[in-house]
Amino acid sequence: MDKITENIRIAVIGLGYVGLPLARLFSTKFRTTGFDMNKARVESLKAGHDATLEVDDSLLQEAINEHGLVCTADINDIRDCNFYVVAVPTPVDINHNPDLSPLVGASRTVGSVISKGDIVVYESTVYPGVTEDECIPVIEEVSGLKCNRDFFAGYSPERVNPGDKEHTVENIRKITSGSTPETADLVDRVYNEVLSGGTYKASSIKVAEAAKVIENSQRDINIAFVNELSKIFTLMGIDTLEVLDAAATKWNFIKMNPGLVGGHCISVDPYYLAQCAQRHGYNPEIILAGRRVNDGMGAYVANQTIKLMLKKGIQVLKSRIIIMGFTFKENCPDVRNTKIIDIYRSLQEYNVDITVYDPWASKKVVKDVYGIDIVNELPDEKFDAAIVAVAHGQFRRHEVDMDALLNPVHVIYDVKGILPREIIDGRL
Repeated sequence: MDKITENIRIAVIGLGYVGLPLARLFSTKFRTTGFDMNKARVESLKAGHDATLEVDDSLLQEAINEHGLVCTADINDIRDCNFYVVAVPTPVDINHNPDLSPLVGASRTVGSVISKGDIVVYESTVYPGVTEDECIPVIEEVSGLKCNRDFFAGYSPERVNPGDKEHTVENIRKITSGSTPETADLVDRVYNEVLSGGTYKASSIKVAEAAKVIENSQRDINIAFVNELSKIFTLMGIDTLEVLDAAATKWNFIKMNPGLVGGHCISVDPYYLAQCAQRHGYNPEIILAGRRVNDGMGAYVANQTIKLMLKKGIQVLKSRIIIMGFTFKENCPDVRNTKIIDIYRSLQEYNVDITVYDPWASKKVVKDVYGIDIVNELPDEKFDAAIVAVAHGQFRRHEVDMDALLNPVHVIYDVKGILPREIIDGRL
């Protein structure tokens, strides 16, 4: 650590999927305090447990007991910090418009504690201009300080992949930026103190914001393309995954599998980019078309399952269907913006009896957020159809006895393509 960074005292605002791993990492080199308004979340972290499972309990306890990480819901505990990192969610509302209220609230929090000479860095995904045009003015209003005179700003977009234990925050390459060249240098130095993957220093905050928002928009569009291919090839009686395997033999073919696109990033970020484009007088056709395709895949899976049941002569009315998996991706408890709920809602239209089984998801969280009941253990019942919706390790390892789970005449729809081809009736 050089003389410029040795006096840095970090406060991370927001201790969720992004903020907690970052706070834990910063604590290995800097005096770090994590702030979150959710008192229950803070108490759980102080007890050494992360319910999101992003930080192993042993690592969290080490950060608290050996590196001095402080987790708090008391704003007074971050008043003496001088390097504030904002890592709060940036969702969309029911009409898919960006909801900046968590970001504005976090900016007010920073504004109430920031002092002259301090730096605030945003990690939340936004469209270009939000940091300087929406967030900084809030800090200025609350604090009475002026950016680039009294305090300084930066942007270093998160690159967290929930459930991914390989591409963790310390070993991915991170984009950094600052409101002045000197600030950009300091922000870059601070992050490089704890990152093994290094950094890429963008020329401006807006460039860094734009780079982040297109990362997930590009992935969303690519998945939409293969989802559309899946619909076409299903009508033609061709297996989509076999087609993709064959095409992938060409050196420059980008292989992506069809699937449901949920979560807090890929299914949200394109709307931020689209609204930004519309504000500048451009209607983004490809971005929004991709969103429409991907948002319709839950209903498509439900309808395909029902069609397959009818072809086998299974009475749909009052039939029993089990959905295996509810989280937005495999091997993590994250149910934010999961598209499995779209499968569930579409199946309800057919007046069937639905059971949702997920060994990873919290029953309470699912009930609170989506208003439905799920089970964490397989029920001792027989079902007419099973939709394997999430590629949890238990499902990949075939730990579920499908023969014992299903009636003799049944349908298996494999959304993720993880079961043997000979036992399933359909897949994306």
